[in-house]
Amino acid sequence: MVIRHALKEDVKKIMEIYEYARRFMAEHGNPNQWGPTNWPPEELIEKDIADGKSYVCMDEGRIAGTFFFCQGKDIEPSYLVIEEGEWTEDSPYGVIHRLAGNGTVKGVGAFCIEWAFMQCGHLRADTHGDNQVMQNLLEKSGFSYCGVIHVAEDNYPRLAYEKVLENNK
Repeated sequence: MVIRHALKEDVKKIMEIYEYARRFMAEHGNPNQWGPTNWPPEELIEKDIADGKSYVCMDEGRIAGTFFFCQGKDIEPSYLVIEEGEWTEDSPYGVIHRLAGNGTVKGVGAFCIEWAFMQCGHLRADTHGDNQVMQNLLEKSGFSYCGVIHVAEDNYPRLAYEKVLENNK
């Protein structure tokens, strides 16, 4: 598998992956994270692509997964306030959002997370409390639970996770 920036011509495939992900989440006890709002909207994906922050995971020449990634200092406004815990590190970080696979290739999520982590050595992510699949993936990928954050998209609290390269600490 390889990661590359998403292109405008990838939007249709990316939206199909998100449609699959919404069904998958609903079938696995997480109907509220993206389902009620049909998240993410196509306009957001197009903006992410234009901003160079949308990525696809390619397997044998086909798009198997997608995600948002960016890095910097205090780049995620919803991460500025964390409740019931704290971040373990205050250095610049990468953030991964909207991670989804099309269900045809095993290990896409872990591959994308590892790729993002290797770009920065300090990665943060969050997920809905009902998203056991993502929570398990983050924990298997070496992330630590840090607390609760809130997002603008809905009123559901999100579980916040962080992974820091040992020499970054």
